[in-house]
Amino acid sequence: MRNRRLWLIAITIALLVQAIAGIVAYADGPEECPYGVDGNGDCILAVSELTALERRAINAEISAHPAPDVTPLTPDNTLLYNRNYQRVLQQVTIYDTPNGNPIGTLDPGFNFFTTISRQGTWVEVNPGQWVEDQYLGGAHVSEFTGVLLNEPPAYTFAWMLLDTKPSARPGAEPLPGTPWMARYTLVNIYATALVDGWQWYLVGPGQWVHQTRLGQITPIERPEGVSGRWVAIDLYEQTLVAYEDDRMVFATLISSGLPDWSTNEGLFQIWDRHESTPMSGAEGAPDFYYLEEVPWTMYFDDAIGLHGTYWHDGFGYRHSHGCVNLTITDSHWLYQWTADGYEDAYVFVYSSGTYQ
Repeated sequence: MRNRRLWLIAITIALLVQAIAGIVAYADGPEECPYGVDGNGDCILAVSELTALERRAINAEISAHPAPDVTPLTPDNTLLYNRNYQRVLQQVTIYDTPNGNPIGTLDPGFNFFTTISRQGTWVEVNPGQWVEDQYLGGAHVSEFTGVLLNEPPAYTFAWMLLDTKPSARPGAEPLPGTPWMARYTLVNIYATALVDGWQWYLVGPGQWVHQTRLGQITPIERPEGVSGRWVAIDLYEQTLVAYEDDRMVFATLISSGLPDWSTNEGLFQIWDRHESTPMSGAEGAPDFYYLEEVPWTMYFDDAIGLHGTYWHDGFGYRHSHGCVNLTITDSHWLYQWTADGYEDAYVFVYSSGTYQ
């Protein structure tokens, strides 16, 4: 019995020595400091409550799952650039031919033509309608795309909304020399920390990011009475997830209505759709807009719809008069996905948080 006690004591001491050695190596060894070192050469701790072993476990998970296991859609240039989108820079007079007779005007506003042809300094904006090219500018067609999901994600994932230098600790300033993470980079969220009322997310070894710099995808429960194919739109995160029953199949960033024209929350059904359609509104007001050939439009709430967008690349931020803006690639995928029985496809609009 005495020999067995001595053996157990010896084993316990050996295990403690091994654990202490491991913790010391983690704290002092430069290769074992995933969150970097401070000016004294000591390891920077990510979250003070985490033990060294817990930090090692998180880093092992990051190493095993360094990025979301998803498949980005491939941008199709034939879809993105099959029309010549041009912004109208100010009020313009429309003529019947180059140097011909005036036949109308377009008031100043947020206006776009899809132009047809050119003769010298004149541009044909519609059959028999010409304007001078000095009043036309370019568009901003986004090549950003959402992602397909073949299985439930291992972690909550997100897109970077801004070029960002991550911090070594939640709430801290980035260390000098920290590389930038580019806008639209896709990341997993491995841990969270609350600092001064704001969430910070761990997106890589020693890479903590403030919540306002991410648009994250979080699964939700299927609304009562909904089955088959449906779409969830989170106004807070500015994201869209397409579901087949309870399975996530597609996710992306969107741009919903600005504060003065907020997208309504609620459960809707798609009631009409068009491969392309003109949109205009607020005639005579400062926010007047006229948009030709808006692609892959699906109306779900009166005159509010999901549609492709060729006039901005601000996805992840509110931008519209109430509609849900998607990239042309994403809107085309969604349009095709709902092609069979689109009247049975639901759109659930909600907000997962409150703007601060």
